[in-house]
Order: sequence, then C-alpha cells, then structure tokens
Amino acid sequence: MPRYDAPVRDMQFVLHEVLELQNYSNLPGFADAAPETIDQILDEGAKFAKNVLFPLNAVGDKQGCKRASDASVKTPDGFPDAYKQLVENGWPLLATDPEMGGQGLPHVVNIAWTEMVSSSNMAFGMYPGLTHGAFQALMAGGSEEQKQKYGPKMASGEWAGTMNLTEPHCGTDLGLIKTKAVPQPDGSYKITGQKIWISGGEQDLTENIIHLVLARIEGGPEGIKGISLFLVPKFLVNEDGSLGERNAVYCGGLEEKMGIHGNATCVMNHDGATGWLVGEEHKGMRTMFVMMNEARLGVGLQGLSQAEIAYQNSLDFAKDRVQGRSLTGVAAPEKPADPIIVHPDVRRMLLEQKAFIEGGRAFTYWMAFQGDLQHKSPDEKVREKAGDYMALLTPVVKAYLTHKGYESANLGLQVHGGSGFTREWGLEQIVRDCRITLIYEGTNGVQALDLVGRKLGANGGRAVFSFFGEIDEFISANEKMEGLEPFIEGLKTVRAQLQDGTMWLMQNGMSDFNNAGASSHDYLHLMGLTALAYMWARMAKIALEKKDGGDPFYASKLATGRYFVERMLPDAGAHLIKVKTGASAMMALDAAQF
Repeated sequence: MPRYDAPVRDMQFVLHEVLELQNYSNLPGFADAAPETIDQILDEGAKFAKNVLFPLNAVGDKQGCKRASDASVKTPDGFPDAYKQLVENGWPLLATDPEMGGQGLPHVVNIAWTEMVSSSNMAFGMYPGLTHGAFQALMAGGSEEQKQKYGPKMASGEWAGTMNLTEPHCGTDLGLIKTKAVPQPDGSYKITGQKIWISGGEQDLTENIIHLVLARIEGGPEGIKGISLFLVPKFLVNEDGSLGERNAVYCGGLEEKMGIHGNATCVMNHDGATGWLVGEEHKGMRTMFVMMNEARLGVGLQGLSQAEIAYQNSLDFAKDRVQGRSLTGVAAPEKPADPIIVHPDVRRMLLEQKAFIEGGRAFTYWMAFQGDLQHKSPDEKVREKAGDYMALLTPVVKAYLTHKGYESANLGLQVHGGSGFTREWGLEQIVRDCRITLIYEGTNGVQALDLVGRKLGANGGRAVFSFFGEIDEFISANEKMEGLEPFIEGLKTVRAQLQDGTMWLMQNGMSDFNNAGASSHDYLHLMGLTALAYMWARMAKIALEKKDGGDPFYASKLATGRYFVERMLPDAGAHLIKVKTGASAMMALDAAQF
C-alpha cells in the first residue's frame, strides 16, 4: 500500500542551510520565522498531510465529484471535514498579510507546507491553492472596498476562489473570449457566457465561492486589449458581510478526467450573473496575470510533489521486492533473491528521481524566496533583481519541473513493474494526476514560448545576464574549494552552454520567429538544468563543510549531487545542439505530408 511522509529534513536543509532565512530577520515577517518556528510548522504540517490528507487521496480518486440535479457538487467523502480542519487550524493564513488576518510569514515557508499538501493529496490541495491565487489577484487589482469585503474570508479559506478564463472555443488565446459584461445603473455588470475547465467552480467545502471572471464589456475593443476582470460571487454579499441571494452562476456539468478526480472541474454558466469590475476597464489580463503567475509556481510545485511521493513509494518497493541476483554476487543470501535495489538500472531510475527532486526543491524554494525579496526588501536593487528572476524563471519552474516531475512519476511506476500498473500500489494514480501539470496554467510549450519570446529579451536581457553574473560570482568564490571541483566544473560548463544558446537565440530568433519557436523547448530545459546545477553546487558546498560532523545526510547529499553532475547534467549539451539547429528541419514538411 502507498504511503507519504513529508521530507522534513530536506526541507529544513533548504530553508535553514541553503537559503539561511534566519539571516533576514530585518525583512517583514522574517523575524517571526525563526528556525524553531519553521521546524514546528513543518512537523505539524507533516502530521496533517500524512494523517488527514493522504488517507483521502485514493478515496478522492475512486469516488470523484458528483453533480446533483440542482447543480450542486458533492466532493469525495472526507473532503469537507478535512477542509474544515484545514481552515480551523489556520493553515491558509501562514503567509497572508496580518491586515487580512494572516500570520505574515515568508512565502517560502508557505511553499514548504504547500508541497506537503500537494504530495499527500494533489486534488484536495487545488481548492485552497486556487483560492490563494484568487486572493492575491484581488489584493493586487481590487478596490479597497472589494479587498475588505471579500479578502479576509478568502484569506482564511472560509470562502473559496476560482479563476474563470477558458471557454469552449479558446484556451490560450484569451483574446477570443465571448463572455460579455453589460454595465448596470448601480455600477455592477451582468455577466453572460460559459467557462470550461474551472477547477473548484462548485463544491461543498465552503459557504461561498468568489469567481474571478474574464469578460468583454459590451462594445469594448476586440482582442486581448478589450478584456476586463470581474468579481462574481456564488452568493451575493450584503453590506454587513452576511450572504444574500444566490447569484446566476451555476455548474453546468463536471468534466470526466484522466486524473485529479477529487477536484471538481466544472463547466460554469454565467446567466446574467451580477459581477463587479476588478481594476480598470479593458485591463483585466494585467490583474489576472498575478493569479496566473502564482498558479504557475504552484503547478511547478505540483510536478515536484508528485515526483516526491512517487519516489518514496518506488524506493520502498525497490527495497522490499526480491528478483534475481546482484550482477556482482549474492547480496542477500538469506533470501531467495536479492532486493531489486541492487540492480544498476533500478538505481538509475531511483537516482534520477532523487537528484531531480532535491535539486528541484532547492530551485523552487529559492524562487519563492525571490518573491519574498521582491516584495519585502528595502533595497531597490535587490527588489529589481528578484523581480527579474521571478519574471524570467517562472516559466522554467512551471514547465521544467512538471516535465521532469511527470518523468519521475513514470520512473516510479516502472520500478514497480507490473504492480505499478495496478491500482493497489498507488503509482498509476500519481501518474494520472501528475499528467495535467504539463497542460494547465499554460501548456509547457506556451511557457517555453513565453520564456524566449518575452522574458529573455526584456530590459535588454537584464534578467538572464544578472543570473549569469550570480553564477559567475559563486564560481569565483568557490572554485578552489577542495571536493567541490566536479560541481564547479559542471556549473561552468552548463553556464557556458546556456550563454551560447542565449546568444544564438538573440541573434537568430528575431530574424526568423520560427527559430525561436523551434528552439524554445530545448532552451527552457537548458535553463532548467543550469538552475539545478547552480542549486546542486550550493548544496554540495554546504554538505562538504558539514560531512565530517557525523550526520549521514550530508554524505547522501554529495553522492546524489554527484549523480546529477555525472549522469543528468550532460543532457544540456544535447539541448544546446537542438537549440542551435533552428527551425529548418522542423518546418520542412507541408501539413499534408505529416
């Protein structure tokens, strides 16, 4: 049977030793994030994830969500009670502004908790995750009245939030949306249209749902420049904060999905629903991107989290399952065969998972920390640099971590062999659940296009050259450290490869946009490998300094990092070759020749 135990020790390593959050007590919220406080949060979060959420993971997958004739939706057994415990224990408020009732802790601390939730029950975790994103968008673009009226209960999780973007005829190209908004004399709007694939669009977990809906004001400009954002509550809210009448927004149906069955993915019908403009007319995408960027980091974390639970269970299986004998002699003479973990190919699969997960965790947490610096540092240059990193690397977190996360989930299933293909062992659910992460919140292909088409050249390439500079500073400061040489050399090599690919794109992508499009996937993966190489070099430095202290954790960290450098990082060379191949071979066939 599957299991999940939060990797608390590795989380502590990244937060306390790699990021050294304790050294930033001058920043708002960080003074309250002492190591002992963080450790307590991690320990309690691990218990909640293991004992409350994980037992419902298979339940949610088997039962799914059910829509009744009155358009209400029932979530799987146990979900409402677990959600109630989540809210009562204050988990959604960890990193929320104290003005909204939150604890105000750094976002990076919340990321660790979110990883636990997503690993233990990804479908459940989407409900509070999307609410947090909707709350952030409202805080960024809403009026003061809207913030005060809806913010506190969304922050606490008492009310849920969604984003209504996609329509039957358009997904990524939101300029094609047809949902319309008609102004009313009282300043509200009547919203009419259909939205699809709305996660958590209807459920029985909260008493109200606050939908953020993209629509075009009647008579507004065509295309993306005519899109506005509206707040459409399931129940209208009275002046005193109590709930009023039911709004004209209903679940028209539930999608039958490959995975994440425990999350209600709804068709939402807005039949003249009452809504209020959020921000300026025709500037809805600007505010919605706050939520979308928040969600993209969250989706990258989902890829990592599913890799983590797949790894834990494939490791258990590899230690227990006996099959064949070691190629170098009997390893377990007391058994009829040796545990399959003795076989090099099984170790390859396990180490591919482990090295990706530990590097990916450091990268994700580092990115969340950049978000904290962007919003909280008193130094303008620090804020600018962190903001540049958030813009440049968000597509990489989303696309690279979900791609590799899905590969890791598949490796976990492969380690299980035929058992992995059955429901009993839980791996097939992980693979099915994880697959969506490569698709929603902007497909990975769109993320790659965003990276090379918009983010790379922004401000004259300031962000990527700043990233190169930070890597160069690390190399210069540590290249003479004994034992760190393989990590430094690997980092030097991949950094040079990334610069080579960057210059090629800057020179050839603008002369032929197809070159940029054809190279974007491999360029994103090259950047992902560079980011993980930087994280592994930083982690290896710390592990070398502490490995003689008697804690085997550090020796394990170094061995895992060595595998990454020797067996995974060389893939960067192939990605660079494909980047510089350009579009000619890819565009050579006519459509009829496929």
